[in-house]
Amino acid sequence: MQRIEFQPAYILHRRPYRETSQILELFCRDYGRIGVVAKGIRRPKSPAKGLLQPFIPLLISCCGKGELLTLTHFDSVGVWPFLMGRRLVSAFYLNELLMRLLYRFDANPDLFQSYDTALIELGKLNLVADGQAVLRIFEKSLLKTLGYELQLGKEVETGHVIEAEDLYHFDPALGPKLVPAAYSYNEDKYHHQSNVIFKGKSLLALDQEQLTEGWALSDAKRLMRQALAPHLGVRPLESRRLL
Repeated sequence: MQRIEFQPAYILHRRPYRETSQILELFCRDYGRIGVVAKGIRRPKSPAKGLLQPFIPLLISCCGKGELLTLTHFDSVGVWPFLMGRRLVSAFYLNELLMRLLYRFDANPDLFQSYDTALIELGKLNLVADGQAVLRIFEKSLLKTLGYELQLGKEVETGHVIEAEDLYHFDPALGPKLVPAAYSYNEDKYHHQSNVIFKGKSLLALDQEQLTEGWALSDAKRLMRQALAPHLGVRPLESRRLL
């Protein structure tokens, strides 16, 4: 019998179970992603309906055998992020990434903190913002958790520090490789021919998480999409389509 008590958690996904219950996929600080059965919460008068929602910080307890446990206690804690419109879709994108890429019972408190911070930052944005910088920083943290930390600050072959105005071919598995100077004169050509060519200043902006300029956000999105692709597979992300 496994017992988890008073664990900080967020709901990543919900689906109906039998007539009145739900199966919840939770992201817990000290246990990673877990599945629980929340009995009776779909009854019309259940007080849990408004509380067991994604993006609400919870304190939960559960117990049981195997991968699917039974929820025995829950309560809200902390501040609920205010998410609407594009910010809400961005938050669902974070949940979809975690559902696709995390194994159950693979704990990572640092990633949990990154997720919590990302939700808070999304909640602070104005109503028309989609939080692209927040998403890129979280994606970077997620890859590090999976053991695929991006090398962005140094050239892979020489170890030289990245130069802002140089061009680099970026391989997510290895890092940036300097494009020969003979090709640097035609930067536009290489952006069209290869989706893996970046200016050094874009790599440095992502490395330092200073994504305030339009060009930095655009290149960071392009780079992170390539870095995540081998792990996500060919099935498209629904939240990415919405964004």
